[in-house]
Amino acid sequence: MSQQIPTSQKVAIVASSGARVQIKDHPVKSPEQLAPGECLLKMHCTGVCHTDLHAAMGDWPVKPMTPLIGGHEGVGTVVAIGKNTERSPIKIGDRVGVKWIADSCRDCEQCRKGHEQNCENIKISGYTVDGTFSQYLVSYVHSVTPIPEGIESEAAASILCAGVTVYRALKYSETSPGDWVVLPGAGGGLGHLAVQYARYMGLRVIAIDGGEEKRELCKALGAEQWIDFTQCKDIVAEVKRLTDGRGAHAAVVTTASSSGYTQAIDYLRDNGHLMAVGLPAKATLDASIFFTVFKSITIHGSYVGNRQDAVEAINIAASGAVKCHYKMRKLSEIDQVYDDLAKGKIAGRVVLSME
Repeated sequence: MSQQIPTSQKVAIVASSGARVQIKDHPVKSPEQLAPGECLLKMHCTGVCHTDLHAAMGDWPVKPMTPLIGGHEGVGTVVAIGKNTERSPIKIGDRVGVKWIADSCRDCEQCRKGHEQNCENIKISGYTVDGTFSQYLVSYVHSVTPIPEGIESEAAASILCAGVTVYRALKYSETSPGDWVVLPGAGGGLGHLAVQYARYMGLRVIAIDGGEEKRELCKALGAEQWIDFTQCKDIVAEVKRLTDGRGAHAAVVTTASSSGYTQAIDYLRDNGHLMAVGLPAKATLDASIFFTVFKSITIHGSYVGNRQDAVEAINIAASGAVKCHYKMRKLSEIDQVYDDLAKGKIAGRVVLSME
């Protein structure tokens, strides 16, 4: 196997925070260099997430490493496993996925409680360790997600981040079948998957986004109601009107706009849940303390998901109940993809082939 693995590969790399992303040659770690527990993947494809743009810009309070090979929604084939790896749940030839959480220690308090994403010794793909914008990638046997039959690699890629993230947020929103959920940013990469997972869970969806293309996408995916934020003058009043004046049971905010959070406090009904998912770079949550308490509102920060959430989310997608709507581009086109993301031009998701 080692004879088939090249010594050099193409990667998309950002030299320093705020610099343009570039395609460059980069060494491939040889199988002999792999540590116990590590595996080498030959990447098939990778999704592109708005988080990757934030990482390249370095505009979040927690700064990424640089130089940075971004990406955290990759699917590849295992081509090598480190010597002396114990109890590996995967083998050479398996198709697996790489997530935002590249690896966790599995021994700290947060890991023991199932909150691996908050591990004290976390490794983050495309942020603190090299990510999936590469032809080959070193990952970790106990953290990669097996990709089941019945789903193409390109369709599975974005489930590993966008899908897992919205699935977990809905899972912990304490909603029941028939409840109303509002999805600001519903036509985007996370949002269009949230529409589908919400429908899978039996929820009634109010989709909020802008533009005819996103309206058509959300309605086709099962959104019961649509609000165009570019045309609606009072989103709070409209949500209440659509829910017989009572408000929604939950909101899963996937947009990076702070207004999506502020409005949710007002249109949620008593005991409603605001699931905070989208990450504006520097915005704050301005919520009425009085009405948050008076209405018994829960504000719940929901950060990606653990390994079990990932398995559940990918299995639902493999069953055909959830489909990622994506457009294929090449790794060499990533700079243009970043520009389109920054301008809000992308409906659904972009997936890169490794050409």
